[in-house]
Amino acid sequence: MKILVCISHVPDTTSKINFTNADTEFDTNGVQFVINPNDEFGLTRAIWFQEQQGAHITVVNVGGPETEPTLRKALAIGADEAIRVNAVPVDGYFVANALANVIQNGAYDLIIAGKESLDYNGGMVPGLLAGILDYSFVNSCIELTIDGNTAKAAREIDGGKEFLTASLPLIIGGQKGLVEEKDLRIPNMRGIMTARTKTLTVIEANASAQSSSVQFEKPAAKSAVKLVAADQLDELINLLHNEAKVI
Repeated sequence: MKILVCISHVPDTTSKINFTNADTEFDTNGVQFVINPNDEFGLTRAIWFQEQQGAHITVVNVGGPETEPTLRKALAIGADEAIRVNAVPVDGYFVANALANVIQNGAYDLIIAGKESLDYNGGMVPGLLAGILDYSFVNSCIELTIDGNTAKAAREIDGGKEFLTASLPLIIGGQKGLVEEKDLRIPNMRGIMTARTKTLTVIEANASAQSSSVQFEKPAAKSAVKLVAADQLDELINLLHNEAKVI
């Protein structure tokens, strides 16, 4: 079985976010980048298929040379090879088209992507990929097993789970539950050394961007907190009614 795991190179959630060039570009100075958490859950599940069923794992990212440390980390965790599509990931549609070309050329049985990335939270790429390729698709996937050419999956829905069966090739949008946080792999020294010799192929994107960022804007700062004494119920009601306008 050939598995392709899509990896996003995203800022660590503890990083301070700023913008440059009149707020039209993201400022990467001082920002620590990591594997998108939803993608890391998917990669860990792929490693399970590798260990239990002999699957071959390729990881792929759409980005510039700055994303290669993230791909090398995925190789250190256990992926067999990596592909970097040399392009700026302008929007979800562009990324999906660039990845579709990789999938068509690689004849993968299972494509695992995170249901969304933590940078823009668009949640578009897995579904767009399935539409472009006309593959079966399970989003918000929290369970997955493969038996021959058949996949059994569960996805999270309001109030419970939905269980599905699909034929390969299959695209999933994974999330926490596909594996648990305690099951995530930390690269060991042997994995880090081995990753240096694994293949990292760079290809050019065959897609063109359809949009561009006009401007970024941070959320407005939270206003100061007003404290009301416990015996001033009338004042509290007045503030809730006239200022907060919630009653």
